[in-house]
Amino acid sequence: MTNTSNPSSKRVLVTGGGGFLGRYLVDRLLKQGRKVSILGRRVHPDLEARGVPLICADLGDRDEVMAACAGCSVVYHTAALAGIWGKRSDFERTNVEGTRNVLDGCRRHGVAKLIHTSTPSVVFSGGDLRGADESQPYGERFLCHYAETKARAEREVLEANGKGGLRTVALRPHLIWGVGDNHLIPRVVARARSGRLRMVGDGKNRVDIIHVENAADGHLLAESALDKPGKTDGKAYFLSDGEPVELWPWINGLLARLGLPPVEKRISPAAAYRAGAVCEGLWKTLFLPGEPPMTRFLAVELAKDHFFDITAARRDLGYEPRKPMDEGLAELAAWLKKSDSSAARG
Repeated sequence: MTNTSNPSSKRVLVTGGGGFLGRYLVDRLLKQGRKVSILGRRVHPDLEARGVPLICADLGDRDEVMAACAGCSVVYHTAALAGIWGKRSDFERTNVEGTRNVLDGCRRHGVAKLIHTSTPSVVFSGGDLRGADESQPYGERFLCHYAETKARAEREVLEANGKGGLRTVALRPHLIWGVGDNHLIPRVVARARSGRLRMVGDGKNRVDIIHVENAADGHLLAESALDKPGKTDGKAYFLSDGEPVELWPWINGLLARLGLPPVEKRISPAAAYRAGAVCEGLWKTLFLPGEPPMTRFLAVELAKDHFFDITAARRDLGYEPRKPMDEGLAELAAWLKKSDSSAARG
C-alpha cells in the first residue's frame, strides 16, 4: 500500500491551478518537492515549463475530472465559477456538478484528502455579519447564483467526509487580494479610474479580507491537519487576515498608492439596492451582454459589515496570518503600476 503521508509518494491535483490562489498553491507545493498536476480550462506554458502536467478540461467534464484524480493522494479544489451575474445553469454545472465530479473522482481513485475552497458567501443572506463563527447557519436568502451554488457544493463536500476513506475540509477565505489578482482589485481600480465607483453607505462598514499568501498558508495547514483523524474532518473554517478593515478607507488607501483620487461620491444602501434590482431586470429582459454595473448582492456586499471569527482556524489548523498588510499593499501597488506600464507600452 502506498504511504500517502509521504508528501512525495503520490501526486497532488490542484483544480484551478492556473488561477489566482491556485498558482500560489502550486508554487508552494513545488517548493516542498511534491509532484503536482493541475486541472483547468486554459493552457499555462509557464507551469508546464516547470514540469506541471495540465489536464485541460471543464469541471463539468465528468470523465476528464474523474480521470484527473487517478494517482493522487490529495486534491485541492480551488476551481469555481465566481461572479455576481450569469446563468444559473453555468453556476450549477461548474460549482455543483463540477464538485460532485471531483468527489466521485476522489472516491473512485482512493484519494485520501480533499481541501475544498469555499466562501463566506455561503452564510450570507443580506444582513450584517459581525464576528460570525462556524456556527452561523447557511444562508436562506441568496442574492446571487454563486453564493447559492457554493453553499450546495460545500455541504456535499462536508457530507462526503469519511465515505470511501476520503477526508474532507472546506475553507472560507474572504476577498482574496494580492499580486496576481486578475478579478477583484483590478476591477475596483478600473471603475475608480473611469469615475464609475461609488461609495455605498457611510463608508464605515468593516469587512474581512485575506492576502493570497495567507490563504495559501491556510490551505496547506488544512491538508496537514487532516492527518489527525477527527480533528478537522468534515468541518468548514473561515480564513482572513485576522483584522477587519473599513472597506472604503482601505480602497482609498490603495488608490492613493496608485496616484488616483479617492472615491468620494456616495449612494445610499437603499438606492444602490433599488438600482441593482432595476439593472438585474433590464439585463434579464433585454439579454444585455456582460454583467450589470450594480446588483442587489453587490449593493449589500459594499454596504454591510461582514467579518468573521477565525478562532477555530487558529485552534484546529494552527493558522496565523503572516503577511503584513502594509507589505502586501506596497507589493500590490507596485505590481498594478507595472501592469499598467506594460499595457501602455503594448
